[in-house]
Amino acid sequence: MLSDLEKAIGYRFQNISLLQNALAHSSYANERWHDSLLSNERLEFLGDSILGMTVAEHLYRNFSDRPEGELTRMRADMVCEKTLAAVANRIGLGQYLLLGHGEEQGGGRERASILADAVESVIAACYLDGGFAPAAEFVKTFILCNVPVQRLRNVDYKTNLQELVQRKKDQVLSYALVGESGPDHDKQFVVEVSLNGKSVGQGTGRSKKKAEQDAARVAIEGLFPSENS
Repeated sequence: MLSDLEKAIGYRFQNISLLQNALAHSSYANERWHDSLLSNERLEFLGDSILGMTVAEHLYRNFSDRPEGELTRMRADMVCEKTLAAVANRIGLGQYLLLGHGEEQGGGRERASILADAVESVIAACYLDGGFAPAAEFVKTFILCNVPVQRLRNVDYKTNLQELVQRKKDQVLSYALVGESGPDHDKQFVVEVSLNGKSVGQGTGRSKKKAEQDAARVAIEGLFPSENS
């Protein structure tokens, strides 16, 4: 079964247990072994860094006319949850995931956050099994093939909001976590953004960073409706 996934990835593992580990969601590890360290979360941590560095180098070498800020936004777009989930769907990664019963019943195989994390874990597994070359080849084949040269798909609302409010002097933005709910593997965070001490938006997300982006989006819609895209 995993041989089909290897074909889709374009890499045959010497140590297949690395690929198996990359597919093990924390819900599965907790139910089966009662040990989250046996999930793919550590691989995800490593894969995130490998992916970010590989994309950053590609953008640096191939877009010498772009300033640092634009390169940062391009990279963010290419490594965001939506992009990685699309890669997972392209290679059929969801069907190979190892999920706990609750996550399985809750549609975890189609959940974008789980799919995106698994892609990063697979990148790390390729790296640990065969070195940088197969990991970089994965990124090249499935992610660098679609560089957002013109219009970015993943808008950095926090940066946009900061730039908009700085049109006036002495403007202070701040973000505060005001709530969270759900189990550890499916947390929902609520963040409030304030301008000069006054609340201007509230957002939600599966991480604090995503909630901050959502809050910034809401603030832009309320404060600068003509700027919202």
